[in-house]
Parts: sequence; C-alpha cells; structure tokens
Amino acid sequence: MAYHHPHHLLLVFLAIVATATPSIAIFHFDFRFDTDGPFSGGRLSRRDMWRRAALESKARHATTSARLAKALSKPCDGTGSATADISGADVTVTPFTHQGHVLSVGIGTPPQASKVVLDMGSDLLWSQCSLVGPSVAQEEPVYDPSRSPTFSLLPCNSTPCAEGAFTSKSCTDRRCQYENDYGVLTAGGVLATETFTFGSHHEVAVNLTFGCGKLTNGTIAGASGILGLSPGPLSLLKQLSIPKFSYCLTPFADRKTSPVMFGAMADLAKYKTTGKIQTVPLLKNPVEDLYYYVPMVGISLGTKKLDVSAESLELQADGTGGTAVDSATTLAYLVPPAFEALKQAVVEAVKLPAANKTVDDYPMCFVLPKGMTMDGVEVPQLVLHFDGGAEMVLSRDNYFQEPSPGMMCLAVVPSPFEGAPSVIGNVQQQNMHVLYDLEKRTFSYAPTQCDKL
Repeated sequence: MAYHHPHHLLLVFLAIVATATPSIAIFHFDFRFDTDGPFSGGRLSRRDMWRRAALESKARHATTSARLAKALSKPCDGTGSATADISGADVTVTPFTHQGHVLSVGIGTPPQASKVVLDMGSDLLWSQCSLVGPSVAQEEPVYDPSRSPTFSLLPCNSTPCAEGAFTSKSCTDRRCQYENDYGVLTAGGVLATETFTFGSHHEVAVNLTFGCGKLTNGTIAGASGILGLSPGPLSLLKQLSIPKFSYCLTPFADRKTSPVMFGAMADLAKYKTTGKIQTVPLLKNPVEDLYYYVPMVGISLGTKKLDVSAESLELQADGTGGTAVDSATTLAYLVPPAFEALKQAVVEAVKLPAANKTVDDYPMCFVLPKGMTMDGVEVPQLVLHFDGGAEMVLSRDNYFQEPSPGMMCLAVVPSPFEGAPSVIGNVQQQNMHVLYDLEKRTFSYAPTQCDKL
C-alpha cells in the first residue's frame, strides 16, 4: 500500500456532453470556455456571498492543510505525459451550485454525458462508474463502461499506476485500485483508459487515463467526478502535453462569466490589459505536486515595506513554506510572521476603529461609519513582491470584504500550521489575467477587466 498526498479541491466544475461519435486524432488543445461565477444565478446578497465563500474556503483549506504535513514527508513519483492534444472544441460552461461551475464533456463510445469538477489541486481525471458499485446521486446517468468498446482497464504494472500520486493504491485482480482524499471528500476506483469528447457543437476526442470510480465520502453536489489540472503526473495538462493555460476571474459578486484558455489561446499579449504584464518563475516543490508555487520575497502596504524576511516566505528544501497560487481558496493565507506584520500595518493605515469581535472566519475587522459601505473607504494598495523585482499590486477589493453590514474585514488569514504555504487566493486574483506556462516554468499576470475579454 503506497501513501501520497491528499488533494486540494478546486471549485470550478466541468461537464462533458456530446451527441456524435467523433474520430480520434492528434490535435492542439487550443480553446476557451467561459465559466459562470460560484453564485451566478443565485439570490444571495454580496455580503452573504462573501461570508459563505470565506466559510467554505477556510473549512476546505484547513482540512487539506491539516493533512499536508503527511504529504511533505512523502516524495511524489516521476512525471509522465502522452502525445495527444486537442483543438477545435467549443466548450460551453453553465452555473453549477454555489461552489463552482459546470462544463460539458462525454465519456466513452458513444459519448455518455458526465459532469466533472475542474480541480487545480489534484491531477486525476475520474468519474463515477457503474463498474465499481453504488454511487452517490448525480445529475447525469452514471457512466457505464460496458456500453463503450473503447473502455480498457489498466493493469498494476502500467506506467500510470506506478506514477500516480494517489493517497493510497493497491493491486486486486490485476487491477490498479486507488483512493484519493480531497480534504472535503474521498473517492476511489480503478484506473482505466477511455475516449473523452470535448465540445458540444464542434466535437473532438482523445484517449485519456482516468479513474472509473465512486465517491466513498462527501459530495460534489450532483457532479459525476473531478478533472485535475495540478502539476501532477496524471493531469489533463500532462496527458495532452498542454504547454500553458490561463484564466481571468471576475469578482464573484458581479455574477459575470470568467474565461479560461488553453494552449495558443492562453497568451496575455493577445488580450487587452489594464496594467503591464509581469512574469515570475514557477517553482517546483521537491516533495509534492499539490500546488503551483511562486517566489514571493516581501510585502508592502502602500509605500511601507513590511518587516517580513524573504526567508520566512521561501519554499524550503523539505517542501514546507513557500507561496502557492490557488484559484479555489477565497481568502489569502500568510505565514504567521507575515500575517502579524500585515495586520499591524493595516491597523495603522486604516482610519477606522477596529472591531472588538470577528465576523465568521475573518480575524481582523473594522467598524464602518453608520450608513457607509466599504466602497467609501480608502485604503493603501497591498503589494506582493517577487524575486526579480516583479510586483502584484492589489486594490482594496482584492484584500478587503464586507461580510456583514457595518463591518469591513481583512480577507487575509494566517496559515493554519507551521510549514503550510502562504496562498494567493481567488479574491487576490480577481480582475487579474494569470497564465501558467508549463514549458517555460513561468507564471505571468496582468491587471485586466476580466468581463471584457
């Protein structure tokens, strides 16, 4: 029995819907889809959205972070990739619960409709599957491999079985059985290969390694499974040799779509930005493939450089620390010394009385003048400094929220345990077009009006 890291669940949903049986070919995976925000179509107020997102974000991050210590002592296996990629697929994304978004895709020959969670914190693509027994309720019929001649189980001595960074795996009846812990849910099954169809009007198909599985604990609110986009060896990115991808998150309170681009469409220079494009290296954690890391070396509030050493933010040789970028986590996380320095600077800079109580999971709040909203408060910009001189400049709405009437709260919290990374969350990335270039190992970003892309 092998043990590897648990996975961090990202909150964007995909679903695969197809109507015809396309031929498999070699393509470039160059396409865009537009995701609806987590609360799109709902009736929650902006404050209620902030509070719910913060509660879910902190609960999820705490669960996975509590297990991250185990991952840091377990080296990941090697990486592998396939030679196929895709182009020509048009992907339509529709709202899917308050937690994420849904995209359509088909499994098997002919394609069977499925909904899978797009997750930047795990690498395995899997769907609930009738082969492995009863499954939890989902919106689409459960995928039945007996109806697809292109389904094939993978043996224990296969490369994906050997390379997969599962929470645990075993060999039974010459099948590669796995289990993955996502923090808020657990799923298990058997590894196999199958044809996956992308697009609803212009369909393309590829053969992918995936998990024929089921949820053993938790729920994904009617979805069928998960599609991983982490740096891990079994991710869609590795299997299809996708060199780069980008996204541009609109503020979820605006209820507007957020574009995600793959391949050649992921190019910041092709799109209008409201600020300059900056690029920093993507760092590799030596012992786990859970996050994408960037070299943050300092923090400023306005013109004041905070007393935060670069060493306290550095990714260590044992895999601890560092700064990760995560589009699932709502709040930002800072290692305790950096958080305390920021908290003190914010108290000095914000000309409002500090609240004598906290709101839900916000540790630092201020009392707004009667009748005033956060929109009327001026605060200095928060600046994240990276190795090489790049800076990420964050406005008030990227690090403050108003989760309760009359309360303006810092959307930054301390990392939950020693060795946990700092995290740049999705609030910090809103109206920021970010690009992950996996070939060049770089992370690029530029302020952008994301709903205009």
